[in-house]
Amino acid sequence: MHAGCKIVDRFTLMPTFAAVDIGSNSVRLKIARLQGRRLKEVHEDREVTRLGEGVFGSGLLSPEAMAETVRVLRRFHRATQECGTDSVRVVATAALRDARNSRAFLEWVRSTTGWNVEIISGLEEARLIHLGIISNGRVDADPVLLVDLGGGSCELTLSRRGQIRETVSLPLGAVRLTSEFLTHDPPRKGELERLRGFVAREMGRIQDRIRSARVRGVIATSGTAAALAGASAHLARMRKQRPGPKVTRDMMRRIVKLITKLPLEQRIKIPGIGPRRAEIICAGAVVYWEMLERCHLTGFRYSPLGLRDGILAQMAAEYDRSTRSGKAIESERWESIKRAVEHYRVEIHHALQVRDCALLLFSSLKSVHHLPPEYREWLSAAAMLYEVGDYVNRNGHHRHTYYIIANSEILGYTPQQRRIIAAIARYLGKSRPASDDAPMQPLTPEEREHVVKASMLLRLARAANLGRSQSVARMAVSARSGTVSLKLIPRGKASVDLELWAIEKERPYFREVFGRALSAAAA
Repeated sequence: MHAGCKIVDRFTLMPTFAAVDIGSNSVRLKIARLQGRRLKEVHEDREVTRLGEGVFGSGLLSPEAMAETVRVLRRFHRATQECGTDSVRVVATAALRDARNSRAFLEWVRSTTGWNVEIISGLEEARLIHLGIISNGRVDADPVLLVDLGGGSCELTLSRRGQIRETVSLPLGAVRLTSEFLTHDPPRKGELERLRGFVAREMGRIQDRIRSARVRGVIATSGTAAALAGASAHLARMRKQRPGPKVTRDMMRRIVKLITKLPLEQRIKIPGIGPRRAEIICAGAVVYWEMLERCHLTGFRYSPLGLRDGILAQMAAEYDRSTRSGKAIESERWESIKRAVEHYRVEIHHALQVRDCALLLFSSLKSVHHLPPEYREWLSAAAMLYEVGDYVNRNGHHRHTYYIIANSEILGYTPQQRRIIAAIARYLGKSRPASDDAPMQPLTPEEREHVVKASMLLRLARAANLGRSQSVARMAVSARSGTVSLKLIPRGKASVDLELWAIEKERPYFREVFGRALSAAAA
């Protein structure tokens, strides 16, 4: 834990971000300042609260664990204020995903700190961890497997050339497994066999894909990996060997054999394994050993980077797209959208035409729509994906489109950003967005207003390309004297009558949304 922040005047214009990770085992805070397109850490804090301990047995967060976690979050809140933090993002993982009483905890945190806690999926957790690692350092091996074994879950991510190729979240957290399988200290042989059987079954879901990927490096994050790396270095020194950069499969076998025979008071004494970590290290060690064995991996290297670094990288990217994380997210988003377009059999040439037209409208009509700059990105994504609902059924395809975009793991976007993109793409038929609609309810009043405008721009872009025949070579857009004029320039001798008719139908709604008259004509 670092000492409290001291604000320096010359940094006051530089944005300061805070990331809070409410995990099943521990709660972590990291505060960083964006300096010259790079994040510089200014404060870090962490405390074990075991929020998930009761959840994995009873399905409920215990009052004691909630109270302890809220106490730590109060301290984090004071630190963010002392550091002059501009923006705070608070996320929670497996414990709150599983707990039936998570709403009570969220309300407690909100009333105490004013923070809105975001419960993220296991796949979003894996994406952010991946972003944190690739944004903060060069990954030497390729392809690489990233492993994050927390208190409630274990995220495994296959990455190639800095892009996520596959990711899975398994219920193999150290707190979860300890409470479910290891009731004696040290664990009994039968308990360990049942634990290994469960881990083997879960690993079976991805082990063949990891083997066939021919992974050249494994990077492990979080406290369990740190403790195992410390124990590995200790055992190497005991054998008068120089500790290597990674924990080998053979070393993991020795570690598991050693620590599962020792009682808690002796496990604590092993350098690298702290008092609280010693309580759950046996389960975590078994998972790593089984993973290395079953996936034919030679070992892993520990990285101190993790979920909070990914959250900070995302915040920095949204503030400044030219940062390293900004470029990584931009690439990740485009690759993910292309995969979705291919998977849902969207006609990509048409999608690109509609997107280009929507972006032209966005840039040409800034004085009319007054949308925040980030809505350019959300509009672009909605234009590419607005037909994905056809894959399910042409009947009700707008509703299907909303569901797919909002609930699919289209990488590079936060869950709320996906909901915004989905809402923009939802209202392209007869229905109009209303505050009490299910797609609009998760949005803030400001976001609802923005979605209505962005959706109107997408309706126009679709209308201008309705014929799918590339009849419109280009479009000229102008806004003056209370009127927005669209001039369609045909391709050769092609007719643009269908597109003009479609735009004509949008005129009343356009006036309702923007308070401007709309006219369209062929050049």
